[in-house]
Amino acid sequence: MPFGGLRWGLLVAILLAAGVLVIAVLSFTQAALSRRAQQLADVNARLHEEMEERRKTEEALRQSHKMEAIGQLSGGIAHDFNNLIMIVKGNLRLLQRRLGPQEEAAAGYIASADEALDRAAHLTQRILAFSRRQPLTPQRVNLSTLVQGLSELIRHSVGEGMDITLRLNGTWPVLCDINQMENVILNLAINARDAMPDGGRLVVETRNVSLASAPPEVERESFVPGDYAALTVIDTGAGMPEEVRRRAVDPFFTTKPQGKGTGLGLSMSFGFVRQSGGYLTIDSAPGKGAAITILMPRAAETI
Repeated sequence: MPFGGLRWGLLVAILLAAGVLVIAVLSFTQAALSRRAQQLADVNARLHEEMEERRKTEEALRQSHKMEAIGQLSGGIAHDFNNLIMIVKGNLRLLQRRLGPQEEAAAGYIASADEALDRAAHLTQRILAFSRRQPLTPQRVNLSTLVQGLSELIRHSVGEGMDITLRLNGTWPVLCDINQMENVILNLAINARDAMPDGGRLVVETRNVSLASAPPEVERESFVPGDYAALTVIDTGAGMPEEVRRRAVDPFFTTKPQGKGTGLGLSMSFGFVRQSGGYLTIDSAPGKGAAITILMPRAAETI
């Protein structure tokens, strides 16, 4: 082979080798850039998740502080108002004794006033329930058994046009005031009925859950990981917008027409559950109905 041809052959070989090297370097660089881009995307996604988690935590903390402040204020007012009711009732009894049996008309007025005071006293008890100051008598009970015993009363309360399903899979016992818990269950069922004026499906379910972290809406700092008996009331109603869902347990907040509700049902339930060491969460969105869950700590096997 002539010397010139050999030189061109070497030059071509060198150029080919350089091209292969450049392609290899470019491929390596592209792979490194792709990996870096993926890493940055992962970091960005984690940052967004952490920001959202922080937002939820801050919102739960603000809600907790707001409810605590409202609870202290309303509890103090309810306690003082209850004392005034007792004074008025006592004076009515003294007046009734002074009038004697011959004053039938006056006795009727006194009875009406006494009945109104009883309703006012019941209202203060509901406010005290929200503020977590009501006296409780905790007893050991299984929520599935409690719901089963209330099934006929629930059916009667929500009416015949409602499809009611019970899924009672919970077996863990809890400690709670049974009468107050029955009131809470009935209140949640009636609220679900009101959310379905044209009929629908009401589901009451119980289950055992073990939670390592706080569920949504629950302040992480106050949450105690462990075993819980969960009771959920689900409806197929119109659901709640986010601004309504956030305020649903605020005292005196209601979306019902004037005269149709006091706005104390959910706040009373929330206060009782928190006073009993449990948690209440609301999962709802427009057009998707609502699911209100009560989480009660599992009671020890022996007391």
